[in-house]
Amino acid sequence: MMCTTLYDTANTFLHQNFVDVSLSEEFLGLRAEEVLELVGCDELNVKAEEQVFEAVLAWVHHDPDQRKTLLPELLSKIRLPLCQPQFLSERVQQEELIRCCHKCRDLVDEAKDFHLVLERRPHLASFKTRQRCCTSISGLIYAVGGLNSSGSVSPGDSLNLVEVFDPVGNFWERCQPMRTARSRVGVAVVNGLLYAIGGYDGQSRLSTVEVYNPETDSWTQVSSMNSQRSAMGTVVIDGHIYVCGGYDGKSSLNSVECYSPETDRWTIVTEMSVSRSATGVTVFDGRIFVSGGHDGLQIFNTVEYYNHYTDRWHPAPPMLNKRCRHGAAALGSHMYVAGGYDGSGFLSGVEVFSSASAQWSLLVTMNTRRSRVSLVSTAGRLYAVGGYDGQSNLNSVEMYNPDTNRWMFMAPMGSHEGGVGVGCIPLHRM
Repeated sequence: MMCTTLYDTANTFLHQNFVDVSLSEEFLGLRAEEVLELVGCDELNVKAEEQVFEAVLAWVHHDPDQRKTLLPELLSKIRLPLCQPQFLSERVQQEELIRCCHKCRDLVDEAKDFHLVLERRPHLASFKTRQRCCTSISGLIYAVGGLNSSGSVSPGDSLNLVEVFDPVGNFWERCQPMRTARSRVGVAVVNGLLYAIGGYDGQSRLSTVEVYNPETDSWTQVSSMNSQRSAMGTVVIDGHIYVCGGYDGKSSLNSVECYSPETDRWTIVTEMSVSRSATGVTVFDGRIFVSGGHDGLQIFNTVEYYNHYTDRWHPAPPMLNKRCRHGAAALGSHMYVAGGYDGSGFLSGVEVFSSASAQWSLLVTMNTRRSRVSLVSTAGRLYAVGGYDGQSNLNSVEMYNPDTNRWMFMAPMGSHEGGVGVGCIPLHRM
């Protein structure tokens, strides 16, 4: 009937509710090509890849005589390297249909090698290690710490306040405050938990880390970093937190640390090519990209990226403008940098980097100049949160819609005025 809107709406519902739908009779009755297309989709809303495996196995077992020949092709579309090693050995490898199939066993061996033989990781097809992300579901955006309205950082002016923004309802709510006041704080989200890392408490740079559980609305302390740092870049890749550069109270840093939530340990990895404080950091195309920043003497337009499989840094095309204290975020096949400070002025300008052209280009500017701005993406939109316009700290928030190529104001923060760290916790239910 060529009803494309209905088709798109049904597809979106299927992606958003994949786990529940996979338990239904309708799912078990899908045609082979429909299951293959679905299992290969980036947009599935799952907490863990193990859920995709269980759904596929249930579909095969529903009519094993007809469907078991499809198992190798189905298994190749499941991101087995993202499954836990224990699940691979105790669940996947022990499945009778897999044990009886040479091609299936090869795929399981490939996934196990991913965990055991680190040098083989760069040669694995990139989609197999790309986390699925349902971009049609809005996450909740948390604003953490920051500064008072004057923008000063004298003792007591850093904040421990935390509030959360619902992009669908367009409103902010207060959460439990941190144990420690932190401005220029690093924020990361792993497994639905929000980490507040380092920062400045108004007197000294911090190495301490605390983690927020939204289900209990409580903060707990975890292991501290090896270095004190504020104004660093913080990202998550493959379930690990990376902090890049920053300022330790004496100088800008080129060091990089990696945190494993499983072991509660920080380890030092290869340092960046230059010292960078107030840099923009984001995960893009499966790599950690670091843009701009300053070393205390000069502000950069240079960009470099880190391959966490090889533990090496590589140069990338420089931005059109030098900038520090800017926001950085990725959205699909594009990476964005917004606002910041170039040494002479506070910026409203935005640049976008396309993976297809490997070039930077100018985007429509924000409505407000924003230095110390946080940029975050969710549900196909960008959100620029807070900042400093050269005169005062900002509680305002702007949202960029790629479909209309426009920035529009959203509800302002209720408790914060500038300098916040921002993290987005994805929702796994509608």
